[in-house]
Amino acid sequence: MALTNQTIDSDLILLGFTDSRKINFLLFFIFLIIYVVTMYGNSLIICIILISRHLHLPMYFFLTNLSFIDLCYSSLSIPKLLVDLLSTHKTISVTGCLIQFKVILLIGATECQLLAVMAYDRYIAICRPLHYHILIRGSVCCYLAAFVWIFSLINVIIPSLAMPITLCYPNKINHFMCEVQLVLRLSCDDTSLQERVIFNMGFIVLLLPFILILVSYICIISSVLKIQSAGRSKAFSTCTSHITVVTMFFGAQMMTYFRPLTESLNQDKYFFIFCVMISPTLNPLIYSLNNREVKKSILKLSLQLQ
Repeated sequence: MALTNQTIDSDLILLGFTDSRKINFLLFFIFLIIYVVTMYGNSLIICIILISRHLHLPMYFFLTNLSFIDLCYSSLSIPKLLVDLLSTHKTISVTGCLIQFKVILLIGATECQLLAVMAYDRYIAICRPLHYHILIRGSVCCYLAAFVWIFSLINVIIPSLAMPITLCYPNKINHFMCEVQLVLRLSCDDTSLQERVIFNMGFIVLLLPFILILVSYICIISSVLKIQSAGRSKAFSTCTSHITVVTMFFGAQMMTYFRPLTESLNQDKYFFIFCVMISPTLNPLIYSLNNREVKKSILKLSLQLQ
């Protein structure tokens, strides 16, 4: 939604978590550590995959994209939060607010589509292994990666541009960042249309990919149960990391966007901590700890650096 401002002040106030300076200092160091770990972990995954030729496979291509998205997701909100925790004026311009929540919605929607594509990749690898190198070849991977970005752009950015809202006083947002549902609460106008669009947008970019993931894993499980027990653990081991990431990410997103706007939104900031901080931090750990090839590449690189 394009924003116009009818408030006395030109900036919006982000209330954050608390007014206590001691707690804010503590939160600053906690979030700083989380951000550093997130940047290091996801950057390491990207570098390892790029420099290791034996990892130039579709599964790792999509993992590289996921790490890049996680880097963007965290960088859009955490640096601003760290500055605000040490500041007495936690403000953001209307334009900055507009850019922040639009790009965060775009990145979140893109991650949803990418996780669905990764589930499809596992489905082809396990259920149709003889056709894997044909159906998931290099050019197809690039097309799928481009598709998730274009699809998210069409379903998130374009509808919002067609629905401008006017902000009124008070210009306070009970969050550490600009979140679309809280911004709607500042509107002078009737936002029922925007609320319906957000719900429909959530269905398209969040629920549909989740359904596709469920269908993919139902097919995977039914196929794995037909093979001998010796091969079951290997087949399941390639999916456990993805299932863990999907459960964390989609769980937090659905708790945020599939609730009526009339409900209290104070707890949304804590769901967003999980989305923009905890999940991007855990993703590289989950994939590296559960993937032998990635662990071997990290060990090999560390030995070369020594």
